[in-house]
Amino acid sequence: MKQTDLVIRSAIASLLAVGLASAGSNALAKDEHANMEKCAGIAKAGKNDCGNAKHSCAGQAKADGGDEWVYVPKGACEKIVGGTLVASKK
Repeated sequence: MKQTDLVIRSAIASLLAVGLASAGSNALAKDEHANMEKCAGIAKAGKNDCGNAKHSCAGQAKADGGDEWVYVPKGACEKIVGGTLVASKK
């Protein structure tokens, strides 16, 4: 086998591996929050998953609480003092 054939086959195999890995991670990301809910008012400064439109999202809360939210297991937000369930946009 020529050296160029080996390089080409290695490059193709690498591209296929990267494609399969990214497809798998997208599928996991969709299911990651399936049993979670958004709970506002309990996030600490810099520890939020998202929140208001004042920033681009995760980890950018300037203060504790407010309308910043974090993911918690379903049913847990209503049990946390100060927690407010955020309506899903689905």
